[in-house]
Amino acid sequence: MSLITALLTTANAILTAAIVIVAASMLLYNLTRNLRDRVARTSSVVLGCLTIVYICDTFLSLGPDPRTYSAVLRLQWLGIAFMPVAMYHLSDALLATTGLPSRGRRRRVIRVLYGISLIFFLLATSSDALLRPVVIASPSRVGGDSDVTVVAGGAFTVYLVYFLIATGAALLNVQRAKNRCIARSTRRRMGYLQVAMLTPAVGIFPFALLLGPGTELSLTGLALVNVANVVVILMLIFLAYPLSFFGSRIPDRLVKTGLLRFFLRGPGTGMLALGVIVTSTSGFRVLGLPSDEFMPFAVVVVVLFWQWSVALALPTIERRLIYPGEDADQIEKLEGLSDRLLTRGDLLQLLDAILASTCDYLRVSSAFVAALGDDPQNEIIAAQGPMIPDASQLTSIQTALAARESGVSLLAWNGLWLAPLVSGRSGSLPVIVIGCLGIQARAPQIDLTADDQRMLDAFVRRAAQTLDDLSLQTELFAALEGLLPQVALTRSRSAALEYRVSQPSAALDNAPAPNARGERLDHSDEDAYKEQVRAALRHYWGGPGLTSSRLLETTLVREALPVNDDNPIKALRAVLTMGIEKLRPEGERKYLPPEWTLYNLLDLRFVQQNKVREVAQRLALGESDLYRKQRIAIDQLAEILWKLERDKQAKR
Repeated sequence: MSLITALLTTANAILTAAIVIVAASMLLYNLTRNLRDRVARTSSVVLGCLTIVYICDTFLSLGPDPRTYSAVLRLQWLGIAFMPVAMYHLSDALLATTGLPSRGRRRRVIRVLYGISLIFFLLATSSDALLRPVVIASPSRVGGDSDVTVVAGGAFTVYLVYFLIATGAALLNVQRAKNRCIARSTRRRMGYLQVAMLTPAVGIFPFALLLGPGTELSLTGLALVNVANVVVILMLIFLAYPLSFFGSRIPDRLVKTGLLRFFLRGPGTGMLALGVIVTSTSGFRVLGLPSDEFMPFAVVVVVLFWQWSVALALPTIERRLIYPGEDADQIEKLEGLSDRLLTRGDLLQLLDAILASTCDYLRVSSAFVAALGDDPQNEIIAAQGPMIPDASQLTSIQTALAARESGVSLLAWNGLWLAPLVSGRSGSLPVIVIGCLGIQARAPQIDLTADDQRMLDAFVRRAAQTLDDLSLQTELFAALEGLLPQVALTRSRSAALEYRVSQPSAALDNAPAPNARGERLDHSDEDAYKEQVRAALRHYWGGPGLTSSRLLETTLVREALPVNDDNPIKALRAVLTMGIEKLRPEGERKYLPPEWTLYNLLDLRFVQQNKVREVAQRLALGESDLYRKQRIAIDQLAEILWKLERDKQAKR
């Protein structure tokens, strides 16, 4: 019997530590996911209470001295005392999510409940009114060693009544929230929450105070505790699923994928490592070594093998559980796109490598690749060596290449050999010259051998393909910058389709004024508003960031329509220009003083459409510093327009 008791005691310690791992992992996941969402914040309070209780349980399983044991038992009530109000707070947040915020009554109740919980915690830590630690003979220890348990105090009955009322009210609120859900998926998730919310309450409730002293240390008590711990672990994982969807503005697929990866690589790894550590302390020998000395190697091996297994199995698991059928093909295409796309920096590195290879092979010191198009778009993309033409000479180079005889692949010009770079996107006809590869002339006349010509042709093809890809991906990224902010708002508006909107009149009185579409903007929309401004600026003279912008629906743009020929695009451009002008300091325009930097950046980059390199030179900034200040300038412009929009709405 003592062996079974010892095994159950060990299992209890392992399961308690596993609960700490799962609860703490979920808490960290919530803290890094979306703390602006009220459901995420209040669920973090629930998980925090649960984590505190089970951390104390884990510490107690290590067998501290009776004095420390008693102190930790009392400290554990920080989680026990505050769990009922945390659950009620979470249920109120869920109810508010469905369009039924508190008119003040539930808010006052929450404050009162937090005050009551604080009183219970102070009673538990400073007196014996709630619990009284007692020392008893431990049935799980050999030699008559003592253990510490607790008996209920006179105020425990009051806590029991408080616990039942607060928990019952929390479950009732979740039921009301479920009844208000319209979408089937939302009703299903709210139903999951209704069941899973019992887990924290049952998991932390001090049942030992309802039983006789030492009952939890008996064989039956340990067996029940182990079963309860297993249920708590499973229900915690079950609880994480519906909570992850609240406050999320990304597709459900990404929510499920993120949660699955987090649990496999976070809590899953932690529990495996815990199992190896506990098993290795049992005293047996492995390969002639004591198990505790073998333990570090075993932990490393198990963790590495687990991570490798997850990496192999994750694509299959996601395909079967998250996006079966046609979705799998679409996801594969999207992932393939991200794998194939290169950044501008990647392509510039590739051009630098091509130029270095060209110089090494032809034994020259200078080479460059220039993009040629309309005159303002001509620029040196990559260059090596001292003999690089100025930007003003590119027009002459473009004219010389256009005037070359048909079939000439290399042209001598002013001490350079020029090879036209032809786009491959237009097919065989017509031939479109998108740039040129310039090489320092090693002789007055072109003196390439057959091998030299063959290698140069290869370098020219690679440079042309790279320049083509650079142009294509610039267009793609420009389109994405305009479209992604519009797509992102689709998720944020989905709540109106999932719940029965029924706001009290008091809430409506305090709500922000509606925009042109009748939607009410609040502070949670400010980040989305900034994204819209950023996209509209990047497409200032045309593109989806401007023509498909949600800013077209704002009060500012609507009021600007009469003076802009009732053209929404023109009105939005006028609003952006007006905001930029508000950043302009007083006096004659200057380019180098710091106070002019933000205005000059927006005007030169977006209104005048100058290239990054030209703006950086004109403002005496490095490119990295320019991009940093550009983000600041866009944020300040968005804040100006946001404030003006709020003021316009308030006056309506």
